[in-house]
This record gives sequence, C-alpha cells and structure tokens, in this order.
Amino acid sequence: MPEVIVVGGGPAGVTAALRARELGATVALVERDLLGGTCTNDGCVPTRVLAHAARLIRDAERFADYGLDGSTPSLDFRRLLDRTQRIVYAVQEKKQIRDRLASAGVDVFAGVGAARFHDPHTLTLGDGSHLCGERFILCAGGHARRIPFPGADLAITHSDVWSLQALPRDVAVIGGAATGCQLASVFAAFGTRTTLLERGPRLLPLEDDAVSAEITAAFIRRGIAVEAGIDSVDRIERQDSRLALTYTTSGESRTLALDAVVLAVGWPANLEDLNLPAAGVETERGYVRVDDTLRTSAPHIFAAGDITGRMMLVQSATNEGNHAAERAVLPKDAGHRHEIVAHGGFTDPEYAGVGLTEGQARSMHDCAVTTVSYADLDRGVIDGRGEGVAKLVVDRATRRILGAHIVGEQAVEVVQIAAVAMRAGMPVDDLADVELAYPTYTAIVGLAARRALHDLEPTLQRRMAAEWEHRAG
Repeated sequence: MPEVIVVGGGPAGVTAALRARELGATVALVERDLLGGTCTNDGCVPTRVLAHAARLIRDAERFADYGLDGSTPSLDFRRLLDRTQRIVYAVQEKKQIRDRLASAGVDVFAGVGAARFHDPHTLTLGDGSHLCGERFILCAGGHARRIPFPGADLAITHSDVWSLQALPRDVAVIGGAATGCQLASVFAAFGTRTTLLERGPRLLPLEDDAVSAEITAAFIRRGIAVEAGIDSVDRIERQDSRLALTYTTSGESRTLALDAVVLAVGWPANLEDLNLPAAGVETERGYVRVDDTLRTSAPHIFAAGDITGRMMLVQSATNEGNHAAERAVLPKDAGHRHEIVAHGGFTDPEYAGVGLTEGQARSMHDCAVTTVSYADLDRGVIDGRGEGVAKLVVDRATRRILGAHIVGEQAVEVVQIAAVAMRAGMPVDDLADVELAYPTYTAIVGLAARRALHDLEPTLQRRMAAEWEHRAG
C-alpha cells in the first residue's frame, strides 16, 4: 500500500509526487488521461503558440518602418494548428514526465480513466481495479465551464479550437477574463472579425483597473468589438452553415451572425467522477475546500492546484503541490497562502500583475501610486512599442511595494522584476537604485520606482535620474 497516492498528473500532481518521494514516502500517481495536465496538452502551451504566431504577424506589419520589403504574411490556419500539436509533443518530450516519475520511484497509473473513491482509503480506477493508500493528494485539475442556454451545445471552448478545420471569418468570445481575452486577441490578429462579450462591468475583472482600461482601449484600437455589462446570453441557432448568437444588453436584444462562438466563462474543478462524499471530502463553490495547510475536511487527504480554486496558475499549482506533499509526509502543519504570484496574459499588448491592485491596497494602506507610460522608455521609441503603462503601488509607511501592474510589450517578463523585489522585501528606494540594463523594457520598473520616491518625498530634489528619463510629449 503506497503511503501517498496523488490523483492527477498535471503540474500540481507531478510536483507533489516527486516531492513526496524526495521526502521518503512510497508514492503512486493516478492520471485518467495524458500526463502533463491541461496546460501542456491544450491550455497555456498551445495557446502560447497561437499568441506567438499572432505576434509574428503583428511584427511583419512594421517591416516598412524599418526598411524591410515584404508583404504581411497570410495565415495557413491548419498548418499553424499542426505546428501547435508538434510543439505540444516537443514540450512533453522535453519534460520526460513519465521517465522522471519512474526514476524517482513513483508508481504511475496513467491513461486508466476516471478514478473514484470507494471508501476513504480506496480508489476504484477506470479499469475496475482498486488502489489503496494511507494519504491522498487531490490534483485533478479543472475544465472549461459550459453555461446552460438554448443552443449552448453549438458553442466551443478553448479545448475545441485545436480541432477547427478552418479559421473562423467571425467569432464571438463569451467571457472577458484571461482565457477570453487571449483568444479574442489571437483571433483578431489572424484577421477574424472578433466580438468579446462580458457580463461583468469590465474586462479582466480580477486585474487592476488600469490594466482593464488599457487592454479594453487597445482591443478597440485593434478592431475588436468589446461589450461589457451585457445582461444575458440568450441563445445560439444554426442558420445554414452559420450561427446566430442572440444576447441582451441594456435591455436590448441583439443578434450576431458568426462562424463560431467560444465560451470562456470559468474553470470549475474536476469533481464529478471522484465520488468525494465516500472519502468525507467537502466541496465549496465547485472546488475542494482546503484550509491553509491544504488539508481537506478528511484529515488524511490534501488537495493542490486548480481543484482548490485558490489560484489557478501553473506556478501556483507547482507551489501548492510541493506544500501539499510536505504536509502529507512531514509531521508539521505550517500554513500556506499565495501572496506574491506574478501572472499575466499573452494578449496584444501583453498584461501582467503581482500583488495588490490599487483598489485593494488603498482599502488597507496609505499608498503612493505611480503610473509610467511605455512612451517614456527609449526602448519603446526604438521598437515603436510606446503603447502601455506600468503602475507601482507602494506603502508610504514601510516603503515596501504592494503591487505592480503592467500593460505593454513583454509585460509578463517585466513584472518578474517587481515580483522578486516584493519577495525580497525590498523598499522602493533600493529598487529605484538598481542599475537595470539600457535600453530595455524592464527599465520601466526602475523608472516607476524613482517616480514613486518623488511622491513619497516631494520636497527632495530629483534623485537617481538617468539622462533618458523624460516624459514623452
């Protein structure tokens, strides 16, 4: 009997299994389908391939500005999807997940179908066999939500994009959070007439207000029809080879003729097949309920990753997998909370954030808030990428950075500098003094830090300014 059974072979599950073995436990890992989880197989890895293709098209549009002759490339959508699948295989090959698990001494049960609890210490696998364990770590992930309305079965989710036979001429994306915004951005770059519908008052509702506003404005400039605050999605009807999507906004019914409708309306946990009541595991809002030690309501069962609904990102799943394994194997109950998690989206332009939004910070702290335009960067001028802003939120009393929020070129890379500074407890004074390379996009973080100092101490003379630091316009 294994001491630890991990259910799910994505980032959380693989990390948990390897860490539990590292700590000396006997471990089995159960995966119903392919190792690697959603991210590798049909999530962020293939989506990033599409985003890269979109970026190449966008860059080609600037050829003439830099003395390059050549027309904007045309897109062979099926060839791109084939390339996407090859990249997925390459990433799987690079990770060597099964070999790594086997080398570590983890017993792997992959492709065995859905596992379900028979009793608190026994799983029934899809082939009818049983697997008993002392402790469990649930890392079964999540799936795209489908909302009920007439004709909803005619819509697709991100998982279905890879099987499209042709690029849609026009598409409506329902849902303006991370997945919806990335798909809308990619389709628009490929030349698809794109409508983005969101029931909430703004796109990217979990991000800072400035990020939401900048992304919305950028999308509109790129020809994406953005409608936030819609009342309802009413129905989809088939009309010959096309679809008719009807929705209501401000009390008015509207209908769009489309090739495709994509649902990006949430990511509930994979709970249906686990038979959690048999193990005494409680759920809440469609996710497994855990405490700060990642322990469920059953003392011998822990959970990590998307199934907890806490922070549904690969980096967070990996972090939780490590902590869940340590809690399951070691006799300690240290708490675990996500506080500094850099994240973002590969839209055009990119967006990123870490820490508290301005609204969250102001509700708890006396803050200094500084916003810097990408147009103030020499690199933005050089590359013709002056679109975007960087916001830094600083606590006036401690001078610690509470949050950073960025929209613009390489935003997901740039925000890492702020995340590291926050993790190190670096005061904004020290961040302002870091000699970041020139000319780079990363330098915007140092520029924002130096401007924050002026807000904190407005009577001081301008300090630590470089010769290139001049506001555009």
